[in-house]
Amino acid sequence: MEAYQRVKENKGAAGVDQQSLENFDKDLKDNLYKIWNRMSSGTYFPPPVKAVPIPKKTGGERILGVPTVSDRIAQMVVKLTFEPCVEPHFLEDSYGYRPNKSAIDAIGVIRQRCWKYDYVLEFDIKGLFDNIDHRLLMKAVRKHTDNPWVILYLERWQKASLQMPDGTLIERTKGVSQGGVTSPVLSNLFLHYVFDVWMEKYHPGKPWCRYADDGLVHCRSEQEAQQLLVSLKHRFEECGLELHPEKTKIVYCKDGKRKNSYPTTKFTFLGYDFRQRSTLNRKTKEVFQSFNPAVSKAAEKSMRAHIRTLEIRNRTDLSLEEIAGVLNPILRGWIQYYGCYNRSALGSVMIYVNRTLTAWTMRKYKKLKGRKTRAALFILKIQKENKQLFSHWKAGLGIGFA
Repeated sequence: MEAYQRVKENKGAAGVDQQSLENFDKDLKDNLYKIWNRMSSGTYFPPPVKAVPIPKKTGGERILGVPTVSDRIAQMVVKLTFEPCVEPHFLEDSYGYRPNKSAIDAIGVIRQRCWKYDYVLEFDIKGLFDNIDHRLLMKAVRKHTDNPWVILYLERWQKASLQMPDGTLIERTKGVSQGGVTSPVLSNLFLHYVFDVWMEKYHPGKPWCRYADDGLVHCRSEQEAQQLLVSLKHRFEECGLELHPEKTKIVYCKDGKRKNSYPTTKFTFLGYDFRQRSTLNRKTKEVFQSFNPAVSKAAEKSMRAHIRTLEIRNRTDLSLEEIAGVLNPILRGWIQYYGCYNRSALGSVMIYVNRTLTAWTMRKYKKLKGRKTRAALFILKIQKENKQLFSHWKAGLGIGFA
């Protein structure tokens, strides 16, 4: 029941059997009994995983595996049993898919370390979920549990076939389903031994941070970073993984005091661009050059694209208050995440939101049709009178612009 409730909270689409959460709920007691009966007797065999192609921001596609509702519940049962066995062993600088840890925590740690270390080796693992070695993974699983049914079902899920959109079934000899409930904890366990523990043992003087398959290591010099890159490539190859050639690079954390010339002086991590920026010293009120994070250009582009998909400017059937009801949960999430560091950098996106509201105004009111300046002044007047209406106005972003 607890597993079912968690799956329901996470929502999600139907799998290969086309059964939705709503349909599962209609005969909840019987459906949960069937899962319990089969799992407790060892006769539960996972159905194929539905393959859903998802476009990548950088081009191309990645395959997201969508298990059935029943299979997600079964996986959650195992996760709830297995995760407490491994979580205490994971290291402090592993942030992805972990309880009480977040991407913002990672950004804060990286920010401070970039001030102390001149170079960063940023790495990305090519197709992590598709290439995890089953033998090595199960060796790690057995190290942390001797529970026979946990081991049994984790093995079965790894071998569950992938059903492509045309109905073709693909057998899997490596990898875990990207979209599976147990996949995040399993991928973390795999990289815990492939990277985290290895770094602690062989490179104890180099602070690192990892969020799932993205990570970086702070180095004192370019030579140190180059040597680590060679060593890291070899380590991943030993474990059946490959560093992404384009996304793996060495970065010089250039600021006002670091004067060396280097081809790469910025990097993007978890939606933040890290680079040299003008920074105000709050005590002396002097401006200096520091290496700091702010919302990335790619994230800004993605946010503007999301606003366009909502087609707010065409929703003349809604009032401004109803528009706020649609936008505010989205805007709050963006501000809470991307506004943690250099919040003012969100200004251009929030101005775009205001311009969208201006376009909506021109369609909503006949007297403002084609009169952009007057429509902008109309929105500006509402800003001044009711800054609480929209989350970005309340946060002081986009004020005075329409």
